[in-house]
Amino acid sequence: MKILITNDDGINAPGLLILERIARSLTTDVIVVAPETDQSGVAHSLSLSDPLRLREVSPSRYAVKGTPADCVILAMRLILKETRPDLILSGVNRGQNVAEDVTYSGTVAGAMEGTLLGVPSMALSQAYGASTGRDNPHWGCAETHAPRLIRQVLDAGIGRGTLVNLNFPDCEADAVAGVSVTTQGQRDTDLVRVDERRDGRDNAYFWIGFARGGVTPGAGSDLEALAANRISVTPLRLDLTDHASLERYAAAFA
Repeated sequence: MKILITNDDGINAPGLLILERIARSLTTDVIVVAPETDQSGVAHSLSLSDPLRLREVSPSRYAVKGTPADCVILAMRLILKETRPDLILSGVNRGQNVAEDVTYSGTVAGAMEGTLLGVPSMALSQAYGASTGRDNPHWGCAETHAPRLIRQVLDAGIGRGTLVNLNFPDCEADAVAGVSVTTQGQRDTDLVRVDERRDGRDNAYFWIGFARGGVTPGAGSDLEALAANRISVTPLRLDLTDHASLERYAAAFA
């Protein structure tokens, strides 16, 4: 089995090294194609106005000056054009990708692009919280449990047009309470905020940030699973059609 791995935190991110070890526990044939720099929050964007720069960091490890989707495209159409991968893994992201996160996430987008190109794909993310912090996630949680979960998902099968979003809770590996197959959750607080600041010449500039208020997780959601120290397994479809509205709109425009 040939596995292509990518991420959105960049070629030097610790989560990418974790994912390499996870992939190599499944096969010896692993190719890494990841962004040169941190691409968090770029979602499923493509670099259309700038050229892509590709460098081989070491054997079977490549850095791309571009987005995660760019990385997957270059891998599929150039680096691996003669030998397509059997599986694409994106991550391990530093921080969860649940609820609305999936629409912003470059990690999820790497798996989306793989799915669009017809390769079974999964996104992997390691949650962290106030006690662990951004610089000290429980990487061992993802590394310990991911190989088994990946095998189980592959045995069950990934439908065409579907990717699988795996999120690991903010706890030690032996504190995981189980695995939940979940829906994409929804937060009930304002997510995006704008932080206004002033530079040295008193000109305004702005940072986009994310409010992290109290959330009541929906039953069966990815948010609920992580809150209970359970691994979340969420199948996501690329078809964004709201099928429940089709009949109503069809009648309205008849």
